[in-house]
Amino acid sequence: MQGLPYFEERARVVAACRRLAAAGLVHGTAGNVSVRAGDGVAITPTGATLETLEAAEVTVIDLEGRVLAGDLAPTSELDLHLGVYSRYGAGAVVHTHAPVATALSCVLDELPCVHYEMLLLGGPVRVAPYRTFATPELAAAAVEALEGRTAALLANHGTIAFGADLDGAVHATELLEWASTVYWRAASVGTPRVLDEAARQAVIDVAIARRYGTTRPSHEEDA
Repeated sequence: MQGLPYFEERARVVAACRRLAAAGLVHGTAGNVSVRAGDGVAITPTGATLETLEAAEVTVIDLEGRVLAGDLAPTSELDLHLGVYSRYGAGAVVHTHAPVATALSCVLDELPCVHYEMLLLGGPVRVAPYRTFATPELAAAAVEALEGRTAALLANHGTIAFGADLDGAVHATELLEWASTVYWRAASVGTPRVLDEAARQAVIDVAIARRYGTTRPSHEEDA
């Protein structure tokens, strides 16, 4: 197996699929994952059961969608992944039918910023207009919705997220589902408060000043 072309990237795709499946964010054959290595992209094949996927089953394509390695055809959402790589220079892309996020994609035009952690996604999450799956039209709508963001909802369909690497893309997917759950639970008991632009900027300022999210010695004073 170690001699398999793009083995490390294929193995990362498999690990990400199993992580997403364990979290209930993908099921069966619904969803797809890819990671870029130079001009090659390791991507889940069409029709594969993600939680039992093996590295040898992962397909490798170039940035034009031509198969470089693997016996299986790439995911039917190939255009979606290639569009994100082309527009944003992403390192990895994740598409899911995560249950809560997908439910909200059926009723919202935008997921408001109800928690400061959503700033890691870029703020309020846009909902791309509905387009038929596996079409260039869906890819174009998703790419537009991702402008200035790392995640978006696809109306009546699911989620799309990207990152500099596969851990980042998976984390963005997990964070989007968490934020969707927070919004859904809040909306079930009242009208959720939304962080306005001033509040969001204040969070950014404090995060920068305090180096939020990084560890440092206990005796070191905050900047």
